[in-house]
Amino acid sequence: MKKQILLSIIFLTSLSVYAQPQFSGIASRVGAFSRLGFGARGIGMGNSMTAVTKGELVSYYNPALSAFQENNSFQSSYTFLSLDRSLNFISFTRNFKMYGKPDSSGNRKLRSTAGISLGLINAGVSNIDKRDNQGIKTGDLSTTENQFFISVSNRFSSKFALGLAVKFYHYSLFDNVSSSALGIDLGFLYSINDQWNVAFVISDINSKYKFDTTPVLEQDGSNSENKFPLLKKIAVAYRNETIGILGSLELEISNADTKIIKAGAEYKVIEDFFVRAGLDQLNLNNSDFLPKPSAGFSYYKLLGDIKLGVSYAFMIEQYSSSDRHVIGVNINF
Repeated sequence: MKKQILLSIIFLTSLSVYAQPQFSGIASRVGAFSRLGFGARGIGMGNSMTAVTKGELVSYYNPALSAFQENNSFQSSYTFLSLDRSLNFISFTRNFKMYGKPDSSGNRKLRSTAGISLGLINAGVSNIDKRDNQGIKTGDLSTTENQFFISVSNRFSSKFALGLAVKFYHYSLFDNVSSSALGIDLGFLYSINDQWNVAFVISDINSKYKFDTTPVLEQDGSNSENKFPLLKKIAVAYRNETIGILGSLELEISNADTKIIKAGAEYKVIEDFFVRAGLDQLNLNNSDFLPKPSAGFSYYKLLGDIKLGVSYAFMIEQYSSSDRHVIGVNINF
């Protein structure tokens, strides 16, 4: 009998230790919408875009990237989400060119030397029940959260680029309860050769919300300060134009006790048609924090001097009633 009781205690203790999902510190931090990714291409590649310098680029992933954008690029995406959530993206990237040094034949070619990028991420939740103290519905509520960013980058040589992004946040949480924040991203990229790139980014320096709930709760209200997690990313990307393969891998470390692996790959099936796949949110510090696989494609059509593209991405959301679908339009001119 004593053995049975002892075994039962050991079994129940094991259940309490291993069956209980481990809490993730970053899940409770503000600004979660800004960490979901940007656009159909980025999400389709598992948000592993920090060191990628070919195709449609956006400084959301690395403020140094806009200097590598070919021509000028406009991107817009709409996301289909469950639970009455919304997530939308829009960005514009412009590059600046100058003539490089003469080659062996004495010819000088135009090359990108600098870039500027503007973008907006809009997110929110609608159709939230508003109820009185008796539990009777009196209306509907909604929240909106936005990030506007502007970045500049410069290529100090054909191999090295440095970028700076300034991000403005605004969160409308409830009637008369809102907050704004200002943050900074720093990033650099180094091209080892024509195939390999390495990059490093630090994101959301000084980003934080300050809320005052006294307009709603009166004497029970309070002031609070909520800091965004500080993210540090180191990334590597490989490109082989002969076989049409692009691959990327990065490690994202935060001060919310996360170490997240992101990976993605893109393959050119035929000219102007690309397929891709990725894996996001593989948390090395928490196996209960499930990774998010993704896939997608893009097709481009040249219309005079304008290259029009349509992109799609699919990402699994394990704790949602449906998965994430992103549709985007790209214009390169």
